[in-house]
Formats: sequence, C-alpha cells, structure tokens
Amino acid sequence: MEKTQIKESATDEVGANDVRLVGRVTGEPSALELPSGDVLVTFRISVPRNGRAGPRQGRAQGVDSVPCTVWSPRLRRSVLGWRAGDVVEVSGAVRCRFFQAGGATRSRVEVEASSARIIRRSPAA
Repeated sequence: MEKTQIKESATDEVGANDVRLVGRVTGEPSALELPSGDVLVTFRISVPRNGRAGPRQGRAQGVDSVPCTVWSPRLRRSVLGWRAGDVVEVSGAVRCRFFQAGGATRSRVEVEASSARIIRRSPAA
C-alpha cells in the first residue's frame, strides 16, 4: 500500500473569508474612538435569510441583523452619511474583535467592511 502525502505550499489557499451582504441599514451609523486612539464606524444591516431547508423550514424567511465596522478614513466618511432604511452593499471579512469592558475581556463577531456603497437611498424622513 502506497502512502500519499499532501503538501501545502505557502501560496495554497486553505480557506476563504470573503463576505458580501446586501441589505438595509437598521439605524444611523456611529463613530467610536477606541482607547488606542483608533476610530471606527459601526452600523448594522438587516439581510434576508436564504430559503434553505433547515429546522425552520416552512416558516417565514426572516432576516438577520449583521453588525459591521469600518476602519479606513475614506470609507468611514462615506458610511457616516448613510441613514436608516438605505439599501447598501458591503464587502469584507468576518472578524472576531477582543476588547476590555467593565473589567472583563469581551469579544464581538462582525463584518469588517473593505468596501461599501449605497444602492438606493431611503425616502427622506
């Protein structure tokens, strides 16, 4: 019996972390200055769930509210102009961010946006 070895070179991809979401902004984006001095903008978008079969099969589709962050200055300025109800497209990657709050280490899973754009503005309030 011949033993087969699998070699992975440094350039071979073992996984992928690419996210593309299209949905509605659920509230006004907000800027947050961290203790490190870094500034990020946070917002949530509501995206419809796929109609895949699963434990909720036969029920209403539903939506997921996905937390997103933006770190780059140019993109932060753009996103701060969004308002609730805008239909947007966000591309980026899933990140798990750790931080200190109330004397404890906390974590947050979010989409870190590398690009984002408005598809359709919500009607003026």
